[in-house]
Amino acid sequence: MPTPATEPAVPAETRVLLLSSLAFTLLFAVWLMFGVLAIPIKKEFALSPVQFAWLTASAILSGSLLRLPFGILADRLGGRLVLTLLLLATALPCYLVSCAHSFTALLGAALAFGIAGNSFSVGIAWNSAWFARERQGLALGIFGAGNVGASVTKLIGPALIALVPAAGLLGGVFAGGWRFIPQLYAVALVLMAGAVWAWSPRPDRRPGSGRTIKAMLAPLANLRVWRFGLYYVVVFGAYVALSLWLPNYYHEVYQLPMASAALITTLFIFPASLLRPLGGWLSDRYGARPVTYATFIIMLLASIPLALPSDAIHLDVATFTVLTTVLGMGMGIGKASVYRYIPDYFPSDVGAVGGLVGSIGALGGFVLPLMFGYLQLYTGRPESCFMAMTALIIITLIWLHTVVLGIHRRARATSPLATSDPTTV
Repeated sequence: MPTPATEPAVPAETRVLLLSSLAFTLLFAVWLMFGVLAIPIKKEFALSPVQFAWLTASAILSGSLLRLPFGILADRLGGRLVLTLLLLATALPCYLVSCAHSFTALLGAALAFGIAGNSFSVGIAWNSAWFARERQGLALGIFGAGNVGASVTKLIGPALIALVPAAGLLGGVFAGGWRFIPQLYAVALVLMAGAVWAWSPRPDRRPGSGRTIKAMLAPLANLRVWRFGLYYVVVFGAYVALSLWLPNYYHEVYQLPMASAALITTLFIFPASLLRPLGGWLSDRYGARPVTYATFIIMLLASIPLALPSDAIHLDVATFTVLTTVLGMGMGIGKASVYRYIPDYFPSDVGAVGGLVGSIGALGGFVLPLMFGYLQLYTGRPESCFMAMTALIIITLIWLHTVVLGIHRRARATSPLATSDPTTV
């Protein structure tokens, strides 16, 4: 007699969450690898502060502009196919970083491997297709914790650079020094692509397969979507920018060696990534608005001391690290709470709306490092990056507060007993 079919040991949605989270962690590590590699690259190529800023921001640009189309593709074609192709497409330019011998070649490779940043909108759409609405906040928070990939290079990069001989490994198959890191990542990307393709559930879910592109883009005319995008600049764009900027900040301001600067930066990155599931759970339980509101207030309180002129108040390295860690904690929770808005308002358009919100936030990660570089160039103050950060938080918090007041006014005008739903602003 035929053996009855057995259910997979791991449920389909769990496999989607696990594979997408691992792939996103790896792709995020590749996307932000210049946060550490740019330090030895800056020395080898004698880069100016502005060139350094452009190099670290160039990968962010290509990882920002295509988030919307990648989100739509994931909705229409399925996350399994799109994520597999994205992993493979990132591997070659990642490898080419190790072959670059000019600033122009580095910029070109960075723009190409920067497509890794679009993995976020793919994973958001894929997980939203597999998880019920009441579990999406936690699921998207767990997936989004893959932002911790920003710390991977910071943790392993300096050690590997020091350990791998200058002549490389395996008879020169792998290069030595900083060039070994992108080669290692290129191999990992190919292996991860194989894992996603082989172990993902089939058939995949494609919620956008029967809809026109015009219908999928229609929600983008809603001003609320663009407001969510600004929120995401604060909690994600600034996170990306500081992940890239802090190692060099510690190196220049506190004269810490590269390895120590990279290691201490992980104290900012870990809570800014690993608290994302907590942010999703809190948003599921209490609503996206109150969690986002509290997040912005906490971030503002932490950023103000960081923005004060160094000749007025000097922060030692311990105090500076505590404040940036608190800032990172707010970002970790806020990244989940902002994205928790989307399934509530646009349950059928998570790919498109999430893609646009992610694009706006990631573009903030492109613009802010450049702003930091030019501000430092013209003011001569390293802390000017936190002045810009504080101003951004204040503007966003004022807009959120204005919207909340408007909601309450309309509710009172409709009925003196009416109360607004905390998730609807």
